Amino acid sequence: MKIALIGATGFIGSRLLAELISRGHQVIAIVRNPEKVPPGAGITALKGDVYDKDGLAALLAGHDAVISAVHFTASDPATLLAAVKQSGVKRYLVVGGAGSLEVAPGVKLFDTKEFPAIYLDEARKGGAFLDLLKGEGGLDWTFLSPSALIEPGERTGTFRLGQDQLLVDDNGQSRISAEDYAIALVDELEKPAHSRQRFTIGY
Repeated sequence: MKIALIGATGFIGSRLLAELISRGHQVIAIVRNPEKVPPGAGITALKGDVYDKDGLAALLAGHDAVISAVHFTASDPATLLAAVKQSGVKRYLVVGGAGSLEVAPGVKLFDTKEFPAIYLDEARKGGAFLDLLKGEGGLDWTFLSPSALIEPGERTGTFRLGQDQLLVDDNGQSRISAEDYAIALVDELEKPAHSRQRFTIGY
């Protein structure tokens, strides 16, 4: 497929870029600094501004799907959605956050006293983006939330998927590697199983 990846040099975006290329997809990497995109077959780096609706829409047009891997505090959900819709691309996958996952009925992770204050703004804006997507009727969207802890690690291919509840392992830990997260998102791209839904991943 021909994929537009917004934020291809970020922590998650760089893993997604590697996963997409390893599976033979053609990727347009849309970033602020194209020179930071690693050269390679199947990769085209383009400079884009996530706050420029018309310019972004022009870059996205003609792709099979758009993947957004940008921080919620460094973008505007309404502008991103408007750009994707204007581009005519129907499939939109979003790298989500864990904060809006439930840890108990009606209780979200970012509402707990243990949630780190430094991540609260990003987490709440991620939750607001998910709410915005849920009211969007014109796109085939998917929002993938990681576990509470996502960090560099191994590409194991062994993990669990869930819906709106935070996944924890037998030791009470909620974690996933960025490499395995990329597998799950690209799996969803290739074989959609969570159309117009949020899902989550964890060990």
